[in-house]
Amino acid sequence: MIEDDLRAAFDRHEPLTPPTGPVRAAIDRLAARRRQRRRRWQAGGAALAVLGVLGIGVPLFTPERAGRPQTADLIGAPDRPVTTGAVTVLLLGIDSRPPAPPLADSVLLLHLPADRSRPYLISLPRDLRVPISGHDNDKLNAAFAFGAGYGPTDLTKGYELTRQTVAKLTGVRIETGVVLTYSALRSLTNEVGGVPVCLDEQVRSVHTRRVFPAACQRLDGAAAVDLLRQRRGLSEGSQDRDRNARIFAAGLVRSASDQGVLTNPVRLTRLLSAVGPDLAVSPGEATMLDLMRLVPTLRSLDPVGLSLPVHEPTGRSRYLEADPKLAPEFLTALREDRLGDWVARHPKLVDGAR
Repeated sequence: MIEDDLRAAFDRHEPLTPPTGPVRAAIDRLAARRRQRRRRWQAGGAALAVLGVLGIGVPLFTPERAGRPQTADLIGAPDRPVTTGAVTVLLLGIDSRPPAPPLADSVLLLHLPADRSRPYLISLPRDLRVPISGHDNDKLNAAFAFGAGYGPTDLTKGYELTRQTVAKLTGVRIETGVVLTYSALRSLTNEVGGVPVCLDEQVRSVHTRRVFPAACQRLDGAAAVDLLRQRRGLSEGSQDRDRNARIFAAGLVRSASDQGVLTNPVRLTRLLSAVGPDLAVSPGEATMLDLMRLVPTLRSLDPVGLSLPVHEPTGRSRYLEADPKLAPEFLTALREDRLGDWVARHPKLVDGAR
């Protein structure tokens, strides 16, 4: 009896059921838009990463974990006005050695000034003592570990705590962030046919025993990773490693620019396919495609390499301290978008080797 009543009810309501064809077509269109959105998001990140390659890193998070844009507007519509004013991007390279939490061993800011003169690559030393929300004062690279946690790590939270720490330190709004893996670095380097670097100090690898002479040389992907991992044996340790990363980044940008990679969609697509999933991007107030639209407006793609001025540790201290005179002046110039003036006044603090 109950079965007959159910059949009768289904028969009465069947004409009211909408046809499945249009619904399925709508679902297919939505899925296609999401796939296209994801490809565009990743492509923008790959191109921007060429401008700000760190030299070290392991996977941080996928765009989905970082909060992939939910609407097409966040991706950057073609008719959207080009971003004006200064733009700053956070670039992190992390070292992960389980079961210890990951540390941000390279912290770089990519600053594009409002006058679009040229990009600036700014190192924030990993051993710099900074206040970290909820954890008092500690090394800058510890912010990532505190955020990510132990055991099953949450890398998105590691990035976010580092972003908050850097924003508080500098007073600069950070639009978005990028992380590269060792694999991505090798792929990027090989894709542009190697990267020229000029070192003013010999570097001997403690990992492979390879010797990088104090001279100009072109590095392939494997050599690039080897060089940029080196800290021990350098006269200024991690600060020299940061400087080598900036020099390498400048060489990578020049190589990519000389070959038209940054403005050629075909080359950019090939670069993206070479990097694949090893690139991680964090969305922010300005999208990656918004930022990439700034590249043609730059009068020069040759980056200026800088570092936050610091004092060496004294006694048994394990921290670097911000220079009490130069660091506030430098950060004020960064916040007020006057790094060109800073460079003119302090030429000795600018990367000289190319």
